[in-house]
Amino acid sequence: MKYFLLSAALILCCFTSFAQLVINEIDADTPSTDTMEFIELKSTTANFSLNGYVLVFFNGTTNGDSNLSYLAIDLDGYTTDINGLLLLGNPNVTPSPSITIGVGIIQNGPDAVAIYSGNALDFPNNTAGSTTNLIDALAYSNSNSIQPTALMTALNQTVSVNENAGSTAATKSIQRKNDGTYEVKLPTPGANNDGTGIVIDGITASVSPSTLIEGTSFTVTFTAQSAVSSDVTFTFELQNDTFTASDYSGTLSAVIPAGSTIGSTTLFFTDDTIDEGDENMKLVIGAVPSNFVKLNDNITYRVHDNDYVIKPWGTPINPTYGLCVSTVPIGYYATLEGKSGAVLKQAIQDIIANPAVVREQNYGDIVDILKEADQNPNNGSQVWLMYVEQPRSKIDFQTGTSGAAGFWNREHIYCQSRGGFTDGTSSNANGIDVWDTTDANDIMAGHADGHHLRAEDSPENSLRSERNYGVDYNGPAGNLGSWHGDVARAVFYMCVRYNGLNVINGNPSQDPDGYIGDLATLLQWNVADPSDDFEMNHNNIVYNWQKNRNPFVDFPNLADYIWGTHAGEAWFSTLSVPQNEVSKIGLFPNPTKDEFTVSGINHGHIEVYSMTGQKVFETDFSNSTSVKINITSGIYTAKITSDDKQSFVKKLVIK
Repeated sequence: MKYFLLSAALILCCFTSFAQLVINEIDADTPSTDTMEFIELKSTTANFSLNGYVLVFFNGTTNGDSNLSYLAIDLDGYTTDINGLLLLGNPNVTPSPSITIGVGIIQNGPDAVAIYSGNALDFPNNTAGSTTNLIDALAYSNSNSIQPTALMTALNQTVSVNENAGSTAATKSIQRKNDGTYEVKLPTPGANNDGTGIVIDGITASVSPSTLIEGTSFTVTFTAQSAVSSDVTFTFELQNDTFTASDYSGTLSAVIPAGSTIGSTTLFFTDDTIDEGDENMKLVIGAVPSNFVKLNDNITYRVHDNDYVIKPWGTPINPTYGLCVSTVPIGYYATLEGKSGAVLKQAIQDIIANPAVVREQNYGDIVDILKEADQNPNNGSQVWLMYVEQPRSKIDFQTGTSGAAGFWNREHIYCQSRGGFTDGTSSNANGIDVWDTTDANDIMAGHADGHHLRAEDSPENSLRSERNYGVDYNGPAGNLGSWHGDVARAVFYMCVRYNGLNVINGNPSQDPDGYIGDLATLLQWNVADPSDDFEMNHNNIVYNWQKNRNPFVDFPNLADYIWGTHAGEAWFSTLSVPQNEVSKIGLFPNPTKDEFTVSGINHGHIEVYSMTGQKVFETDFSNSTSVKINITSGIYTAKITSDDKQSFVKKLVIK
């Protein structure tokens, strides 16, 4: 009898222990990209150990026939706070969650979340929900008409709570009431839902100045919401991937003195004289006293490298010519001399798609290629973004959601959907020494062909999508068109390098694959925005990896002999003007208001084009006579043709 009573008591004790923990609040549907998702657990006693518990998230579908897990979080090592609460959520949630959950991970519903006794290994992804070892569960949705019926049955739940009651899901959360039912109201993360409990002082950490530079000092400040009654010490760590203890010096603690709300400490960034690029420093707050709660934590700050490389040439918006020396081998284009029409086009393809020489890299390698090929000439820690015409730190490469603001990614100039090579290569970088052979029929190699891939602002890349140049896409408002010639020459390259790719007039639709426009615009852009040092550097770097070059960068006038005004005529390299010769030609004054003089050529003809490729002025000239011009202020390109029929292109600014 005593044995029976002892067993019953143990069972009751275990049940009572497990029954202390419930799901107190969840906010699954938050504004925009779901950056404020959280879930809060509550124990009936304060500072309750969560060893032996696991939190499991289950997916429900719109037709209610799914009940499989998609995330499990071990709670071992965690305890609830002085009010019996434990907060899990996105990094932007305030107060700072004890357990961080990635942005967009918690699904909006119809879904469910449950607490089990056990650990995460018991719930690999796609584990079916059940009542075995179940402690508490909550089924939820964002619609009255759609409920996770299979999940409700599996978890023995009779109610699914609609977070979107009143059509306010983005600003409301689901909260447990004291009677065990749920209601929807304004979120209360880190606090009791009914407003009771012990008021905990919030602590915030910050770093100044706003721009952190290697070799300078910086200050870490802790700020309390209320003045402290006695001295309080707060500790922290500075860490993150390549940012280590060797990157700074100083004390990793700060004291808020009695009667104050602020305490700080000053540290110093090590000047290592190494060009290692910008780094992200993460500030991690240590354990805080029980009467404090972290209002932020795991805060990332950008530390700018002061040892960056500066190249001698300009950016695309301030182009230079002849400073970046071409690495084309002697005789590389010798077989093109005197050829015309289809024979000329085939001769180009025989060079740039030669299976005995040309290499295929993969999409993962493109990140490393672009960090070198599209490096900002003014700061080696950055890449230059083509359409938006601005630099961005190399470490801000997009690894998450496509189109994320502040990040850059890989722009396919001949877009994937039009080329028919979507996801044609691996995204796992292998390095320059690992490659596959390729030929003109290997269309999938176009997925990772560096000659038409450029660093680009992630949102702008998404806006461009598969739109055709000129007739549909002309870049963001106010751009200077410094990329016009670059995209033209990249498209021309792709249409010769790969069989089945074509550039045509107009605004072709996506189907069938293999067509992009607008040819007329791209031919104009090829002339109006000449190949500069930045583009030559890109050509050189890609050549180092792929062992082929973009001939339309080396000889831009080739495009006219295949698609343009000289189509069908024999091409000779002497018809092209080296960029170092272009640098000898000048327009003075420049900027100008209504007149200028051409230097470097005795006699010739000049044509002035707008940045959209429209001819707005032309006349003959001599270098002893001023050219009178009457056009609106703006940036133009001037095509100068000498008496011996050589052409030069220069930028002209009208005030």
